[in-house]
Amino acid sequence: MNSSLDVSDGSRKPIIYSRKDHTISRKQISSAALKVLYGLNDNGYRACLVGGGVRDLLLGRVPKDFDIATDAHPEKIREIFKNSRLIGRRFRLAHVRFGREIIEVATFRSSREMSRSDSDVSQEGQILRDNAYGTLEEDVWRRDFTINALYYDIRDFSVLDYVGGVSDLRQGVIKLIGKPIVRYREDPVRMLRAIRFAAKLGFTITRSTMSPIPSLVHLFNDISPARLFDETMKLFNTGHALAVYERLFEVGLFALLYPSTRRVQTSELDSHNKFVLKALRNTDHRILNGKSVNPAFLISVFLWYPMKTVYSAEVGRGNNQKDALRLASDKILREQAKILSIPRRFTQAVRDIWELQARFSNRSPRRASRLLEATKFRAAYDFLLLRSGDDRALLELVDWWTRFQSADFGERKQLFQEVKHAEKRRKK
Repeated sequence: MNSSLDVSDGSRKPIIYSRKDHTISRKQISSAALKVLYGLNDNGYRACLVGGGVRDLLLGRVPKDFDIATDAHPEKIREIFKNSRLIGRRFRLAHVRFGREIIEVATFRSSREMSRSDSDVSQEGQILRDNAYGTLEEDVWRRDFTINALYYDIRDFSVLDYVGGVSDLRQGVIKLIGKPIVRYREDPVRMLRAIRFAAKLGFTITRSTMSPIPSLVHLFNDISPARLFDETMKLFNTGHALAVYERLFEVGLFALLYPSTRRVQTSELDSHNKFVLKALRNTDHRILNGKSVNPAFLISVFLWYPMKTVYSAEVGRGNNQKDALRLASDKILREQAKILSIPRRFTQAVRDIWELQARFSNRSPRRASRLLEATKFRAAYDFLLLRSGDDRALLELVDWWTRFQSADFGERKQLFQEVKHAEKRRKK
């Protein structure tokens, strides 16, 4: 299948996989998604499950969510489902809520260039608004990757494939629909999505899809920091952070998302890389074992060595350690905000994790007890554990705090005695 083929007038016929030709069963689809599919169908509209839900079901995976595409316009969807609301300016969508589950419903879009005015497309070719509605046959060409452009038709339970998506699923490849440079210019975030899907599924990105990326990273300058932050959350908090990082680093996208990493001193690059890789492995392990992760933790990891470089410079200017840390944190986080609009609750958590690192060294009874009660103690302790590596001094500190957390009154008293004896030995 030629990945650059673009037949947007509906003349291309799909490969139709009937119910006996595929593995998708309605039992695998959430009851909420089925209600929306049948609700639209019963009101005379065509409705199909589309995107990641179809892809994951065909791969034998459990979908994270179910998206639906239909020929009903957003206002009609709102009329049919009173438990829905319309969202989005760039793409007008309907969210139909069933308790905690939200079913996203999009109207088939037109792929015809004539359907957009000049104000809908930027000078770089980025699509700013895309509310020109069309048919299913046109909608498929507005999808990004072949494996995400498969439609499960509720009318006869068939899977419709216009772009060779089923074949690409079987081969394990990520391939853009249409001309890659054009599609990336329309929406640069597709570069991140290609890497995320490849990491998540263990697929290979085709050469035609991958090769333009390094020359197009400048397009991210036109993406809002808020949207880029949302995309990074998907990149690093779904259990495949290490694989994502390695691919981002390979094509130069990580330095674009976290530009201050270029500030890391050459002498510390090896330590920085080991530090980041270990954190990513730990994060993936936690997620894959059903444990929660705080996005602030990885942000604090990514920016730790850049912050240390600025901190050292501030100390060199004569600032005390506390002021130097505050100034360095402000500078690094302010620079980062120009790229990723990190919510304040996360930036404050990053500051807390960094600030608590210095406090671990002060193990007087009063201060140690107060530190143990700090809101971000656990995250800061995990960060200290990560930092320790082969540093004997930090390993001893981690061991002391590990024992202190579970110690009773008598045991804590003994631990404080150990600190006093160690201080006396150092003075001698």
